[in-house]
Amino acid sequence: MHLLLVDGSTYIFRAYHALPPLTRKSDGLPVGCVSGFCNMLFKLTEDMKGDDAPTHMAVIFDHKGKTFRDDLFPAYKAQRPPAPEDLVPQFPLTRAATKAFSIACIEQEGWEADDIIATYACQMKAAGGKVTIVSTDKDLMQLVEPDGSIKMLDTLKNRWIGVDEVIEKFGVGPDKVIEVQSLAGDSVDNVPGVPGIGYKTAAELITTYGDLENLLAHAHEIKQNKRREKLIENAENARISKRLVTLEQQVPVELPLDALLREPISGAKLVPFLKAMEFNTIIKRIAGLEDFDPDAFEADPELRAGGLEGIKSTSLSVAKAKLADSNTPGGSAALHARQVHEKIKAIPVDYDAYETITEMDQLARWVEMIVAKGHVAVDTETSGLDNQAADLVGISLSTEPGNGAYIPLGHSNGAASLLDQGGLMEGQLPIRDVLAVLKPVLENPGVLKIGQNLKFDMGVLFRFGITLAPIDDTMLISYALDGARYNGMDVLADAWLDHKTIAFAELAGTGKAQKTFDQARNRARRPLCRRRRRYYPAPLACAQTASGRRKRHNAL
Repeated sequence: MHLLLVDGSTYIFRAYHALPPLTRKSDGLPVGCVSGFCNMLFKLTEDMKGDDAPTHMAVIFDHKGKTFRDDLFPAYKAQRPPAPEDLVPQFPLTRAATKAFSIACIEQEGWEADDIIATYACQMKAAGGKVTIVSTDKDLMQLVEPDGSIKMLDTLKNRWIGVDEVIEKFGVGPDKVIEVQSLAGDSVDNVPGVPGIGYKTAAELITTYGDLENLLAHAHEIKQNKRREKLIENAENARISKRLVTLEQQVPVELPLDALLREPISGAKLVPFLKAMEFNTIIKRIAGLEDFDPDAFEADPELRAGGLEGIKSTSLSVAKAKLADSNTPGGSAALHARQVHEKIKAIPVDYDAYETITEMDQLARWVEMIVAKGHVAVDTETSGLDNQAADLVGISLSTEPGNGAYIPLGHSNGAASLLDQGGLMEGQLPIRDVLAVLKPVLENPGVLKIGQNLKFDMGVLFRFGITLAPIDDTMLISYALDGARYNGMDVLADAWLDHKTIAFAELAGTGKAQKTFDQARNRARRPLCRRRRRYYPAPLACAQTASGRRKRHNAL
């Protein structure tokens, strides 16, 4: 027996972000995600044919509502933004698509999809079968078995995830993943962990002490003062984190394993759905591979344009109302934009919440967070205004309001020439190592890079072999929206966010005594990200200190 479990959330968001917006011609209903979801699901079923084809299959979705984790830690996933409005009406349609492909569609109140996946996977393993989990979710890697009875599959990269890949990710085997996660935490899901400890350090500690409890019992033995103090101070957070990341393997599932038996694609089920969605290209492609005549079936009357009210789904009816409102002046889209704008303006600037990245563990955590978010505000700091000649001094990053980090790379202590590295301040990461880690995410087509006057940054990074793309540029957006009224970062921050930026002179001085940014020694030793941006959704992605940027803008 072979059970194929698909992580529905991974498929939904991958389909949504991979394709340009698509609407149904007859009524304008957003269906781009549904189209991508159908294509991915059909390709999966085709790819898994053969001697090792699954005998059982299900797509597992997250149920809207709280779980036991919310009761355990109210801040769990609390910072996640609402789903995009054009995605909301597509959620129930992805469920309908799953059923149309004759695949079990499962979600259960009070439980996350990962818990249900873990339960079914363990049931199949106990029954002597094997399991393939289609997902890249790191939380599911704790389920991977050394004997291959439970493996994961990344269909985007066509890559199997077994024990070796788990070790590559966490530094430990699957049996120790939750121990490492309890220390490293998860900024995406708001799992606290222990501040300052990333996967690399966590793996070293767990390898030495075996598990979390033994580590905490011997925390007083840790030689590094800061690490020892953090472990002792955050012991309870680490224990809570372990409970949050541990998957429940005994969910009282509503469908028995036998109910997940794989059924062949049925034209009578699939074609009416695809016709209702007006997916004519998909119909032709599938009909060419399956033995049925699409002309023999009519569009599903409940799903076709004008028939959506027939679907027994509160979320769809609410989403449809939102969609209708968004097409009228002053409707929900405009109201939502105003509400978000006001919330952003109300967020206080907490400089202490920003961090300076001085360890590779920190950088790895940020890269993971950026990929999970799918966007990042980015800025380079240099020693001058010529992006083809100036030295790269640092890089700043942000993924959401109130969250920011600065990576110091070329700050000088003034003692020697930067050419032989003798004049660099201590505590900075090697520039080549940092750029090697950042290059994949800065070039990742699935991660939007947001910034101000990114032409400058693109030129700087291109000298290091990095092609920054795709991008949104707040300077260009502001010009397109408001002309030449205000395009500089200082003015944008003041106009849109009521935020006064820190002047460059406050860091580097004025007149003859003014230093270049790489020489701002004393202030650079404090959290350098105090001068960094705050992240905001487009059109105003970030509100960084802009005096230096403004000079670049004028020079260019």
